[in-house]
Amino acid sequence: MSHIFGPEASGSPNREWLVTDGLGGFAAGTVPGLRTRRSHSLLTFAGASALAALDLTVTLPSGAKVPLYTHEWASGVSDPSGHRYLETFALVDGVPRWRWRIGDVVIEREIAMRHGHPSVAVTHRVVTAPGPVGLAVAALCTWRDVHGERRAGDGPLRVEPAAGGVVVEDAYRICGPGWQAGGEWHLGAYTRHDGTAEDLWHAGTYFDRVSPGDVMEISAWGGDPADPPPAASSVIRAARDRARELIVTAKADGPAETLVLAADAFIVRAADRPDVVTGYPGAGPRLIDTAIAYEGLFLDTGRADEGRELLRASAPADLESALWLVHAVDRHVRRTGDSDLAAELAEPLAARLDEYGGDDLVAIAGTGKPVGVNALWVNALAALADLRAETGGDGTALRARHARAREAFRQRFPAPEGWLHDVIDGPATPYPLGAGSHQNDPSLRPHQLLAWSLPHAPMRGTGGQATLRRIGGALLTPLGLRTLAPAEYGYQGGAPEHGSVHPWLIGPYADACATLDVPSEGLFDGLRAHLGEWGAGSVSERADGDPPHRATGLPFSARSVAELLRVISRYEP
Repeated sequence: MSHIFGPEASGSPNREWLVTDGLGGFAAGTVPGLRTRRSHSLLTFAGASALAALDLTVTLPSGAKVPLYTHEWASGVSDPSGHRYLETFALVDGVPRWRWRIGDVVIEREIAMRHGHPSVAVTHRVVTAPGPVGLAVAALCTWRDVHGERRAGDGPLRVEPAAGGVVVEDAYRICGPGWQAGGEWHLGAYTRHDGTAEDLWHAGTYFDRVSPGDVMEISAWGGDPADPPPAASSVIRAARDRARELIVTAKADGPAETLVLAADAFIVRAADRPDVVTGYPGAGPRLIDTAIAYEGLFLDTGRADEGRELLRASAPADLESALWLVHAVDRHVRRTGDSDLAAELAEPLAARLDEYGGDDLVAIAGTGKPVGVNALWVNALAALADLRAETGGDGTALRARHARAREAFRQRFPAPEGWLHDVIDGPATPYPLGAGSHQNDPSLRPHQLLAWSLPHAPMRGTGGQATLRRIGGALLTPLGLRTLAPAEYGYQGGAPEHGSVHPWLIGPYADACATLDVPSEGLFDGLRAHLGEWGAGSVSERADGDPPHRATGLPFSARSVAELLRVISRYEP
């Protein structure tokens, strides 16, 4: 399976690539090679950036030297401009491949990580040339927090010589052919996304003369410097084999193949159990995102056993996380028939919800009663009643609570405008004078979709087609749903919760369309096209609410990928 980007697309610094190690470590950057984020590097592990870049310079048979890399400097200058020679960029079974052409010389680079190890493999292949070509690869190093910077004033990196390269800060080793030691700072490497600059340590340069058809291999790894990984070509071959196995396991085809590979990047093993990284580059685990993404990441990829392990170890710290976790457990049991998991988790989850009280509706301190949280609350009461009953328990009391909560929801949340209040019983604002102690917020937002989309949604059976059409007309974009309608007070198309688009909301919207029998042809077309737009082969965290809906936030988002995979698998099998 391949995605190929031509010269124009390959040259965009807004298009990013990613490979991961299954432990939370990663390599990431822009397709043309410009580092635009502090979190861009070829080796990041244990929350730290290590190998910042491998800068490739080609010596042609004529003797001319051509740099194929590019940096932006604090002075505002971008130099050199190696991206001009980039002919194509491709994802081949999930492995990124760059192809540069300088006249009749064609060079390819591939990068992959060794799954389960903090280790990156980089190969350079001379595809065509009239004779041997000199390849010089400068290793630019750092060792810092993934979101930090390191400056020359902080002192030089501790570098110890080792066969074929160096060990840096006793943390990682780089190894390859023809090592020539360096030892100077490259000052003022600018990352435009963060608006900051840092200094990179030139540890040295690898050099080899490579004939057409041959490969130059470089490896970098954390952990024991005396325990090298397999050859870089072998690591890349294994990464491709694993990608094909993931697709077979998921029984995926078409766009779902791409999404299955994208989903794999977020599933990691930490503290000897599965976990989910919410986004790349540089985000960490967050239970609410994990629970939202659960069905797509684990059930639609054939990885229910890993998911089960994660669910058993999850401990929600707040009401909303607990409600989404109930939904994830319920979906797992419904789709796998895992009655043992139902028996194990039904009572602890019910006890957890009891801590938040409320027989009818639940409130969030300082906020009021949000529509999305209360739709999840109604859903959770019914789901837990079913789980309890199916494992020999008594679900009667929970069913009665569900009925009361559902009725209260139906009575309280409908707004005169023709949709649902976003929050009821919220804190009163000072104006208008004479307002009561609480107020209801009728702002048109997407959270109300859960009132129709969830399996035990409180508004099911009450109609709602007209409401859904109003929601779609105001909030739906090609990349997902806006978080606030443009006509509402406070709308800002670039603000995360006040107008920006969240792609993951396409999931609840598609479910609501199916529930209410509202046509949804072409609903996923924009997001399918987006797979090649920003995070190559993935889906972004957010996009601007205003056209042309430029992608923003993290370019690789777990819940965005998972929800698109889930609804494509369900509604476009």
